[in-house]
Amino acid sequence: MTLAAIREGYGKLLEVIAIVLMAALAIEVTVGVVFRYAGYSLVWYDEVASILLAWVTYYGSALAALRRSHLGVPEIVAKLPPQARVITALVAEAFVFAFFIILAWVGYSVLDVLATDTLVSIPEVSVAWTQSVIPISAVLFIIAEALVLPDVLRDARRGTQLGTDVA
Repeated sequence: MTLAAIREGYGKLLEVIAIVLMAALAIEVTVGVVFRYAGYSLVWYDEVASILLAWVTYYGSALAALRRSHLGVPEIVAKLPPQARVITALVAEAFVFAFFIILAWVGYSVLDVLATDTLVSIPEVSVAWTQSVIPISAVLFIIAEALVLPDVLRDARRGTQLGTDVA
């Protein structure tokens, strides 16, 4: 199996996760609005919508990393001399990896602290379960970054970014 095939399969997995979460959020918000309009507000609506929105954001960030769609200024790196481009790209990627490794570790550590807390509106649901999105998505982001690292280095060597020549 090639790296491109692995990356494509991983992208499909992240897309499915994002689509399911977005659909769940859309349905949940619609149901909440209908019930509120009918005069029967759901007590859990706001809390669950906030959690789903956070989940869409975190899991979607891993998909954006895989697609190299996060905000950046690649033109600055592309205008550097070839050797400096590669070094700059490596340093930037090292910072990204370091940040998400720390985020995964701290996010996982916090889950023990939250183990006894529950949602206000749904006491059967643990806050640790809802916050597990942080370490899980951090690991997904690390995987995505590792899968695109060869392309990042290739583009740094060539002086291109996302298929655009900058000379």
